[in-house]
Amino acid sequence: MFERLDSGERALLVRLELDVAGDPEAREEFRLLAVAAGAKIVDFVGGSRRIPDPRLFVGPGKADEIKGLIERHGAELVIFDHGLSPAQERNLEHHLRCRVVDRAGLILDIFAQRARSFEGKLQVELAQLRHLSTRLVRGWTHLERQKGGIGLRGPGETQLESDRRLIGNRISQLDKRLQRIASQRARSRRARQRAELAMVSLVGYTNAGKSTLFNRLTRSSVYQANHLFATLDPTLRRLPLPQGPTLILADTVGFISHLPHELVAAFRATLEETRTADLLLHVVDASSARRDGCIADVQAVLTQIGADDLPQIQVFNKIDRLPTTEPRLKRDSQGRVCRVRISAASGAGIPLLLDALSEYFRAEHRHRWIRVGPEEGALRAWFFTHAQVLSEQTTEQGGWNMTVMIPGTEYDRLLSKDRSLQERLVDLEGKV
Repeated sequence: MFERLDSGERALLVRLELDVAGDPEAREEFRLLAVAAGAKIVDFVGGSRRIPDPRLFVGPGKADEIKGLIERHGAELVIFDHGLSPAQERNLEHHLRCRVVDRAGLILDIFAQRARSFEGKLQVELAQLRHLSTRLVRGWTHLERQKGGIGLRGPGETQLESDRRLIGNRISQLDKRLQRIASQRARSRRARQRAELAMVSLVGYTNAGKSTLFNRLTRSSVYQANHLFATLDPTLRRLPLPQGPTLILADTVGFISHLPHELVAAFRATLEETRTADLLLHVVDASSARRDGCIADVQAVLTQIGADDLPQIQVFNKIDRLPTTEPRLKRDSQGRVCRVRISAASGAGIPLLLDALSEYFRAEHRHRWIRVGPEEGALRAWFFTHAQVLSEQTTEQGGWNMTVMIPGTEYDRLLSKDRSLQERLVDLEGKV
C-alpha cells in the first residue's frame, strides 16, 4: 500500500485511441485542460486499444510503461483523458504508486478553481462530493492494513461508513440550499415573463467566444479569457434591439465533450436558464478543426438537459481567423435566418446578428401603433402588463398614441376579447 500525496502538479498525461483514428485536436484540448487545472506536464503517453482493460484500463504492459515514466520524471500524478471506474482508478493507483485523476476529476478541479459566486461554489462542491462518494476507499490506505486478531478488526470499515454518512449529510444540505436558489431564479423568471421580456441564451463549446460576444452585445465587462471554462457563473443583461423588443441575454457555462454527469446534475439550476429560453444562440468556433464534433457535443448536452427542441441560430464566431472573413447570413428552406458568421473580437458581423434577432422576434411579436382614448385606461394598462411599450405620446384630448410590441399569443388573446381592435392596431412591420 502507499500513502496518496495530498498535492502535486507534475503530471503525466495519458490518452488512448479506443478503436478510432487519432484526433490531434482532442489531444490538444486534453493538454489545455491539464494546463487550465495548473498541471506541469512532464510527458504524454499515447496508444490505442480496441476496448479498455477492465482492471487497469490501459493494460498491464502500458501500465508498466507509465510506471517507468513516473519514476524517470518524478511525476506526482497521472491524468487520464478518459472516464475511469472507481475500481480502475484504485487499481491504477496501487500499481503506479501515484495519484490518478480521470477526465471527470480534472474538469471538476478546473470548475472548483473558477467558481466565484456563492451558487457556483455550492454547485461545484456538490458535484465533487457526488464524484468522491464512489471513490472513498482509495483515500484510506492507512486503514487497509487490517489483520486478523484482537484489536485489529473493524476500524477501517467504521471510518468509511462515517465518511459516507458525513458526505451524504453534506450533499443533502447543498441540495436544499441550491433548491432555495432555484426557487429564487424561478421567481425572477416569472417576473420576466410577466414583463414579456424574451430570453436569449448563449450556448456553445467552451472557449468558443460566448463571453466575448456577450460583452460585445451588452457592452458589459464579464470576465473573458482564452482559457477553457474561463467563466462559470451565469450572467444576465438587457439587450435592446435597434429594430425590435428589449431582450434578456444570458451567458452560460461552456460545454465540453464527455462532460461529467455529476456536473450537469449540480448545474441543473443554472442550466434552467438555457432550458427556458425563447431562443438559443449556439456559438461555434468556426476556426476549429473539430467544429462539427463540438456542435454535436453541445447538442448532446442540450438533449441531456431537455433543451434540444428549442429554436436555435448558429453563430459562427472567430471568422477573423479564417481566410474568408466576410460576415454573412444563411437562411433555411423557409427563409428564416439559421446561421450568422461574425467575429466577436473585432465586431465584424455584429449588426447582422442584431438584425437576425430583430427579424426573429418581429416574426414572433406584433409591432403595432394605436391611439388609446382617455376613457380607455384599462386598455393602456393591458399594454403595459402584457406587451412592451416602445413609445407613448399624450394627445391633446388626453389620450395616448402608443407604439407597442405584442407577443403573438397575447395579440390573439386580445383580439378574441375585442375584434374591433384589429382595425385600430396599425401594422408597423417593415416601417420601423
